[in-house]
Amino acid sequence: MRKGTAMLALGLVLALAACGRPASRLEGAPALTALPGRINFDDASPHDFGRHGPHRYPVHGVDVSRYQTRIDWPVARDNGVGFAFIKATEGGENLDPMFRDHWSGAAAAGVPRGAYHFYYHCRPAAEQARWFINNVPRTAGALPPVLDIEWTPFSPTCTLRPPAAQVRAEAQTFLAIVARHYGQRPIIYTSIDFYRDNQLWKVDGADFWLRSVAGHPDKIYDGQDWTFWQYTGTGLVPGIPGRADINTFAGSQGEWAEWLRNRQL
Repeated sequence: MRKGTAMLALGLVLALAACGRPASRLEGAPALTALPGRINFDDASPHDFGRHGPHRYPVHGVDVSRYQTRIDWPVARDNGVGFAFIKATEGGENLDPMFRDHWSGAAAAGVPRGAYHFYYHCRPAAEQARWFINNVPRTAGALPPVLDIEWTPFSPTCTLRPPAAQVRAEAQTFLAIVARHYGQRPIIYTSIDFYRDNQLWKVDGADFWLRSVAGHPDKIYDGQDWTFWQYTGTGLVPGIPGRADINTFAGSQGEWAEWLRNRQL
């Protein structure tokens, strides 16, 4: 992401504590915890969204991977991180080396967290779904699984660009498999070029998490319903070293609490 909300002062909401040991079985029930605080993020390269920026939304969070190390989750939480999406897997054989640390660390701090899979266009979707399931536990309280699907022009091993109908069919296969396993409606993360090239609005059965760093997603994505908006990749978040991706939830604190009740495992 790339936009920012220079020092927002907004309220934080309910968060969730859950145990994060890798396992395929359903793990123990979490405890809901009220986490008072304020959103205290900055941005190294902010974009001016005007009146339609992410500052309009009260619930913000991050997505992290191996590039964010030594995260102080309690500090991040206390400065407004209300949720986290954590990279787990890529393709059919890669596990993010920081996944387990981030998964357990976020849970210990009471930050609601979910796992995402980076899609590899050179592997069958069913194979990738099995790899994700083998590495991401069915943990009570976890957020829904995420399919991160984009073009990969800079990949050293796979720059394949399948036709749109094939992309959508494979995405539906992945989503259906993980939805059955986790018992949750999954989420699709994507960028505007991939969304348009593959007519992703035709994909059913998932919420959308949209990257849009220079305009509100309602305009950039032609009115597509969305649940999460990634608005910057140059965020500065206390507790997270370096720059971070920051996201917002499309609703009020009350709507966030309701979404959590309905969508957590």
